[in-house]
Amino acid sequence: MSSPETSWNTRLAVHYTDDKGTDHEISPIQSFTPTFATTAEPLHSIERTHVGVVTQPYALTFSMTVNAIGPATAQLTALALNATEFSISMQERSGDDWSFSTIVLSRCVITSASPTAATVLGAPQATFSGFSMQVDATDAGGAKTSGPLQASL
Repeated sequence: MSSPETSWNTRLAVHYTDDKGTDHEISPIQSFTPTFATTAEPLHSIERTHVGVVTQPYALTFSMTVNAIGPATAQLTALALNATEFSISMQERSGDDWSFSTIVLSRCVITSASPTAATVLGAPQATFSGFSMQVDATDAGGAKTSGPLQASL
């Protein structure tokens, strides 16, 4: 059995929306890593195993590394220093072979920023890490998934 040949030709773009609703593209960006952890462990009994499940709260975190040669690094640093909530979106810029059309992390807060030293060769970089309170993902077919469930007010 052979697998179909893939031709990865999609370019992704990462944007953030500040608390005023203004959209900013993060460019040039070296990496963006969203992490979605939905920890669960089995509940055991002396009579038998796996009688139930204990779930932990969702952990929605991210890390991004940005070249410090444009306004994005300064803007993200300001968001971090002011503890300002913002949204991050990742979407296709070109191409159509990515599994999702968008992933949006909402109510993000940066918890750490780690700039590198300026050197003679190459641009300095800054790595920003933080968490999100909500994630919405839309697949290439248009089906939307959200998590974690939010309580209605």
